[in-house]
Amino acid sequence: MSEKNEQGKRAARDRLVRQREHEKTRERRRRRLIVGSGLVGVLALAAVVGLIAANNGGSGGKGKAAGPVVAPSGATGKDSLAIQVGKDSAPSTLTIWEDFRCPVCAQFENAFRDTIHELESTGQAKVEYRLATIIDGNLGGSGSLRAANAAACAQGAGTFSAYHDVLYRNQPAESDDAFGDNDKLIALSKKVTGLDTPAFRSCVEDGKHDSWVQKSNKAFSEGGFQGTPTVLLNGESVFPKKGNEPITAANLKKWVAEANKGKKPGGATPVPSGS
Repeated sequence: MSEKNEQGKRAARDRLVRQREHEKTRERRRRRLIVGSGLVGVLALAAVVGLIAANNGGSGGKGKAAGPVVAPSGATGKDSLAIQVGKDSAPSTLTIWEDFRCPVCAQFENAFRDTIHELESTGQAKVEYRLATIIDGNLGGSGSLRAANAAACAQGAGTFSAYHDVLYRNQPAESDDAFGDNDKLIALSKKVTGLDTPAFRSCVEDGKHDSWVQKSNKAFSEGGFQGTPTVLLNGESVFPKKGNEPITAANLKKWVAEANKGKKPGGATPVPSGS
């Protein structure tokens, strides 16, 4: 009887362990669903916030130009207003309009950064970054302009992508114009290997690309876009959704794969390094 009792107890313990494992698995799945749904919800809500930011503000960097328009080296597109990351030969193009003070843009970047870099590094897509300054126009200050100029200076040093990521990882609150301080932008450049140089500092402090940023913001204002971020895949809007499908990492990869069907990927691109 004692042996049978022990076997019964072991069986009961085993059933309890299996039940607990089953419950843990079910809870993990539930949390993933909540997180996934929450991310889509946050981004959808963020898109609405972006609409408000675009439509309620002032000129956002449309003021008097600081000097001649000096495009950063390697800028592409009409009037050289785009900064490209990825190979020319990549079959698809993601166009991303952003404002470095825009909290919605930071939410988008922090959610999709790894996916976008994967698409770039594997030659599936190139990204055209286009810069706007709508938060300066809405809330005052100059952080959108100053950060965009600094990013253009980083492009001149060949480190735009890494510095772009650093700015979004360290974005201040929307109402805090910390990026309006050139010293702050220069301090953040130390997080990108080799960027903090006399040439970069001079470019930032002199506002070398201010007029170029203002011209880019004018193109945004005249382009009929509703807010930042505006994300286009081969010219079609994919943020916060494409058709009836919300943007997720899996969906973005799927949409690019569908667009690339029958096309060869471009050359590989190294992932930017920045902390």
